Amino acid sequence: MTNHTDLSAAGLEQRTAALEAVFQRKGNLPDGFVDDFSAMAGTTFVTANGARMVARAWTDPDYRARMLQDGTGAAREMGFEFPAWHQKLTVLENTDKVHNVIVCTLCSCTAYSIIGGAPGWYKEFEYRSRLVRESRTVLKEMGLDIADDVELRVWDTTADTRYMVLPLQPPETVGWSAEDLAGIVTQDAMIGVAPVASARS
Repeated sequence: MTNHTDLSAAGLEQRTAALEAVFQRKGNLPDGFVDDFSAMAGTTFVTANGARMVARAWTDPDYRARMLQDGTGAAREMGFEFPAWHQKLTVLENTDKVHNVIVCTLCSCTAYSIIGGAPGWYKEFEYRSRLVRESRTVLKEMGLDIADDVELRVWDTTADTRYMVLPLQPPETVGWSAEDLAGIVTQDAMIGVAPVASARS
């Protein structure tokens, strides 16, 4: 009888090691792939990419229009790429009358090559299920109180489409450089669960 290790109570590192061993045994995991991919993701798939896009949109009206029409093209214009399995990026513009927020009800997908890997709370079942049903309540619990006269739109990630929010620019930051603006744009703001604060990072 084959001896199978019970991983039901195993920690993350132990489960990861077990999966790597299976993939390697089947020839599906080239030597060094995990380390190489982790290093690449740590330097390439970061929140700073989306922050730079937002900052440029705030300072360049032509780029802003292109970004809202074709988020994928706008990202590639700045040298950012996407995995083969999600080639479409849609950018959602927040205004004084419309607030957008994103979720993945099936799992925890994000445009991670643009806004970074999903934070822990984004992956939790409570956020994924309640945001759709109790949007304003959930956002208020997270510290963002949306006024009743502002339309709240919840966008659920699909198999091939990823979203990012173009947040409102704090009025007091008009005239800042794109570099300074990028420094205040957070992942939470590009998910839509927090405003952009004007304090310089």
